[in-house]
Amino acid sequence: MTATLATPLLDTVHTPDDLRRLQPAQLRQLADELRQEMISAVGTTGGHLGSGLGVVELTVAVHYVFDTPADRLVWDVGHQAYPHKIITGRRDRIRTLRQGGGLSGFTKRSESEYDPFGAAHSSTSISAALGFAVANKLAGTPGKGIAVIGDGAMSAGMAYEAMNNAKQAGNRLVVILNDNDMSIAPPVGSLSSYLARLVSSRPFLELRDLARRLSRKLPEPLHRAAKKTDEFARGMAMGGTLFEELGFYYVGPIDGHNLDQLIPVLENVRDAAEGPCLVHVVTQKGKGYAPAEASADKYHGVQKFDVITGEQVKSAGGAPAYQNVFGDQLVAEGARDSTICAITAAMPSGTGLDRFAAAHPDRFFDVGIAEQHAVTFAAGLAAQGMRPFCAIYSTFLQRAFDQVVHDVAIQNLPVRFAIDRAGLVGADGATHAGSFDVTYLATLPNLVVMAAADEAELVHMTHTAALHDSGPIAFRYPRGNGTGVPLPVEPQRLEIGKGRIVRHGSKVALLTLGTRLGEALKAADQLEARGLSTTVADLRFAKPLDEALIRHLMSTHEVIVTVEEGSIGGLGAHVLTMASDEGLTDAGLKIRTMRLPDVFQDHDAPDKQYDEAGLNAPQIVDTVLKALRHNSAGVEEARA
Repeated sequence: MTATLATPLLDTVHTPDDLRRLQPAQLRQLADELRQEMISAVGTTGGHLGSGLGVVELTVAVHYVFDTPADRLVWDVGHQAYPHKIITGRRDRIRTLRQGGGLSGFTKRSESEYDPFGAAHSSTSISAALGFAVANKLAGTPGKGIAVIGDGAMSAGMAYEAMNNAKQAGNRLVVILNDNDMSIAPPVGSLSSYLARLVSSRPFLELRDLARRLSRKLPEPLHRAAKKTDEFARGMAMGGTLFEELGFYYVGPIDGHNLDQLIPVLENVRDAAEGPCLVHVVTQKGKGYAPAEASADKYHGVQKFDVITGEQVKSAGGAPAYQNVFGDQLVAEGARDSTICAITAAMPSGTGLDRFAAAHPDRFFDVGIAEQHAVTFAAGLAAQGMRPFCAIYSTFLQRAFDQVVHDVAIQNLPVRFAIDRAGLVGADGATHAGSFDVTYLATLPNLVVMAAADEAELVHMTHTAALHDSGPIAFRYPRGNGTGVPLPVEPQRLEIGKGRIVRHGSKVALLTLGTRLGEALKAADQLEARGLSTTVADLRFAKPLDEALIRHLMSTHEVIVTVEEGSIGGLGAHVLTMASDEGLTDAGLKIRTMRLPDVFQDHDAPDKQYDEAGLNAPQIVDTVLKALRHNSAGVEEARA
């Protein structure tokens, strides 16, 4: 159920130019209407809710004060940008969020000039905003770079690498730290808000600049003492010493929901002649919507919901989610073996490791949004005799590829990589799709790479990884619920590099890796109906390949088709390489590979994404028929 909205002020705001024509006294009403519009829209589509509600006032204030899009505004992470989308010309499409052909759930360059930089992974905004700022400075054109970065994103080293390099941008770089969880500063009160406004004002900055210039004429010991006194005084009052050491002028903390405080401070920062500034803004996730305020974690990402009650549309019951199957099995492995520990990068519930954390709290580590550190930390644990499981989404593990190579693979350390969200991910789109993990992992010596075809296989692979001490091992599994197969009472230890025949045939062999097994079995039924006897093999391992099984199938079948939910360079490439090395194609064997297309697929319903990728049963059948020189009707084509 959705409430009927009266938004007379918001109705007049189509772009930030319209917003800047309003009187300051009108901004409170605009923010209230904007918040209600966002709640209504996300109630219709589902998506990220709590983070966007927390930045409504900040969104209004930033666009009111700065000259967007000439001032380049980067949101980090982009899922907090729904209010920004509404007031930058996209309100009429906001109820298409995360739908096929609709608005992205993140900022996207191709979507609007007000999205200068795509930000779906975190901790990139300061680097990007610095690039915009320096480019404008070099070109002699106006325009600042503005980064709005969440406190969680500040846990990643990349943010500090950018800040350490920021001085060259001068006063063209503004970083707004949206602090909604970490509590890295004292509570916001009238005194701290007054101080923030005071120390960002032009008179204070001019007086401070005069004092600095005078202090430089003092003997060096006195000059150093004066500088330290200034930093210490403001650090004591406002906690900004760390940022000052990185070259930023720190302002804050200020109440991120109080427009009377936000506007003057941002105006002062905009007009400051100082170098880069960091404005520390404290916000409440889920602000202004009681169900989200009461349970911010549950309202980070939501299904469609009733705006009046906050009740979310429940998904149909049935098979358990893959992440929970993994989490439960790892709990059991941890009970059996006290050396097993679990590491995640700010995704305990998203990876199912919240269950391990509850059962074995001393062996659970959430390192924040710091995937590189997570991998090397796991390597250190492994080198000291522990058995670490590093559970990271496929798309996020990409950020730590160098650490996987140098700190794990080269040293042959037994780190276990549980790769969640492998393959296509529906509404989150290209930025979150796990398209490349098999390709980038199976190229590495020493690594074992598995893919679970269903939830029962995931249980076996988790157990297999727990017992594998001879080197690094990775297993991938998708987003969403399992296929409904019974879970094993006792997990099996899989033989490394050995697949399984799921269905026997004689003419066509479908070699699958991961969850396309179900579609391959459907395709086999359709091929059998055409008189084409079909084998279906679940290879289980992309590396090492089950060469004996593949060799047997190639020698006894006319057509081999590999099917995988990953990019070029994965299973198919490895099978082709083996066939080429061993001369298995010399006798006229037909080999075809099916994989994700060489494009970044936009967000859509999963079934539509698989159709677009060509990885459903009809496309598998079509691939076989074409290999046999049949058309889709099964009629022999004329040979050239």
